[in-house]
Amino acid sequence: MDISLFQNSSSGRLVRATGGYWAFVPNPLPPKLEWNDALVSLISRADIAVGTLSGLGENLPNPHLLIYPFIRKEAVLSSRIEGTQSSLSDLLLFETTKVERQRDVREVQNYVKAMEYGLKRLEELPLSLRFIRELHGILMEGVRGEHATPGEFRLSQNWIGPPGCTLDEATFVPPPVPEMLECLDHLEKFLHTRSDLPFLVQLALIHYQFETIHPFLDGNGRIGRLLITLFLCQKGILTRPLLYLSAFFEHHRQEYYELLGKVSQRGYWQEWIEFFLRAVAEQSGDAVSRSRRLLDLHHAYMQLSREKKLSPTARQLIDIIFMRPLLSAKAAAEFLKVSFPGAQKALNALEEKGILIESTGRKRDKAYAAREILDILEKETFE
Repeated sequence: MDISLFQNSSSGRLVRATGGYWAFVPNPLPPKLEWNDALVSLISRADIAVGTLSGLGENLPNPHLLIYPFIRKEAVLSSRIEGTQSSLSDLLLFETTKVERQRDVREVQNYVKAMEYGLKRLEELPLSLRFIRELHGILMEGVRGEHATPGEFRLSQNWIGPPGCTLDEATFVPPPVPEMLECLDHLEKFLHTRSDLPFLVQLALIHYQFETIHPFLDGNGRIGRLLITLFLCQKGILTRPLLYLSAFFEHHRQEYYELLGKVSQRGYWQEWIEFFLRAVAEQSGDAVSRSRRLLDLHHAYMQLSREKKLSPTARQLIDIIFMRPLLSAKAAAEFLKVSFPGAQKALNALEEKGILIESTGRKRDKAYAAREILDILEKETFE
């Protein structure tokens, strides 16, 4: 790590670790912030965008129509930042048939499990170090990196840099273990202490702090992104978990890492917070747009089901495919609580109307895809 880049930082300090190497230790939150018109305007824009999304989520006739697919889309994109190749279709196919088209699909599924666990856990436990360790244990269970003490903060030094680099060649070295534990204690206090800062600004600070502390040997990025949605739900900023920032971070990956680095090196908080607020505003708008398209499509399908006098089971299945837009007859039977032949009949009815297409080409163990739904979900945010 080039220590000359960090020597004049106002956001933390360099420490010499027992092994003789240098590491960076961030100061406790919150930093001293300077407010200007640009920042205040961005806060307002982000607040309005999140409010629009939250209002949409609150008025959904069935919120699970959007929650299920949006969580899975985020799982794919957040995991992709870490190098996985699985698509949303790969994940959905694995969930319904256990067929692995990509070896890393289990990592993506673990992200879904961690998010769903976290949302339920919020009902009884606020965000805390214990909460974060529990999320990590689920995220890393049985996948690449599982040797990296799932559910436990690191007991050794880690570092960030090009693949295969050594500690001496690292771009950034997070706090050594003793300082890391102290930083985590301060972060937990900040999570639990009432602040006059706008919630979205608090969240930008928390995200920087967690990524800089880097408390796990693996999975830090994914946990940091999970915490964004969980914080928004805990604070009541979102009524439903519909906002995810991974698409923005991935598209602006270089800027994302550079700005995190500039906070550590030069104390450039304003630039980082502005970037984060832009992400919130743009991704809120994207989520609203996709949600409305999905709801319009749902209305069109239900209208078609009435016009064509489809069976009650087939109409029920329309709701199911918005939550699981790729499924088998066995999975449909479980969701609908009907017999296998009854589920197959409903699938055939939707296939006949062009709502579903068979996606495996097999005679047995078929899977059916709701292509129009998947197209809305999988469309790239930035083209």
